[in-house]
Amino acid sequence: MSDHHAPRSLIVTLYGAYGRGTPEHPAGPVPVAALIRLLGTVGVDPPSVRSAVSRLKRRGLLVAGRTAGGAAGYALSDAARQLLDDGDRRIYGRPADQAADRWLLAVFSVPEQERHKRHLLRSRLGRLGFGTAAPGVWIAPDHLYEETRHALERLELAEYVDLFRGAHAGFTPTCEAVARWWDLSALAELHRAFLDAHEPVLRRWARRRSTDPEEAYRDYLLALDSWRHLPYADPGLPAALLPADWPGVRAGEVFAALHARLRAAGAQYAAQRLAEG
Repeated sequence: MSDHHAPRSLIVTLYGAYGRGTPEHPAGPVPVAALIRLLGTVGVDPPSVRSAVSRLKRRGLLVAGRTAGGAAGYALSDAARQLLDDGDRRIYGRPADQAADRWLLAVFSVPEQERHKRHLLRSRLGRLGFGTAAPGVWIAPDHLYEETRHALERLELAEYVDLFRGAHAGFTPTCEAVARWWDLSALAELHRAFLDAHEPVLRRWARRRSTDPEEAYRDYLLALDSWRHLPYADPGLPAALLPADWPGVRAGEVFAALHARLRAAGAQYAAQRLAEG
């Protein structure tokens, strides 16, 4: 297992891909034994699984329970389920190319006695994909409006923030300003790292006619675990404002192809392991 694939991240990825059920029929607790088997397939040893589960439980993302057969297990908390649901649009569907002059500004002011909330605000806006236009002024593509509003309300931070929607009116050309608001070189490196790790996997599967469910599960889970962070680091900046050789386009294509090729077979393997209890 690559050092990049931390056990806690893989467990969240596993639940997001195969442990939620449907809105009408949410999945119940996943047996601990099944978690150990499923994470073992991607190289995580049992003590690391148990340790990661404990941390996720302390963070309020997993809740202990019993399966229908009485086995000990863990289910997603309501908050974790909401976070995963919110992430689906980002992870599985890159936004259509946005107009290059539509932006969302978040301007915030936090009293000094509540400076811990200032740190939380900066952290959350950064995780949503905002760039920094000026101290206390953060900027993102306009299509993040609803998600940003939802996140700030959920974290009870909305009272500290004013949101504005509009165009960049000057004076720096917008493509130059974008390169100042975001570290495009760092974002490009993230995309290239994804391609280096997973484009060879796609080429290997493209040469095969059959699909082994266990191999599909392993390769898909690792690809999803790598990919799901990228749409937050790179929030879908308008293509017209990015370098012509922007690697994010190819990275999105590779993940979409792996998703189409492997997800269903991987789900078959995961369902078998979960059924074993």
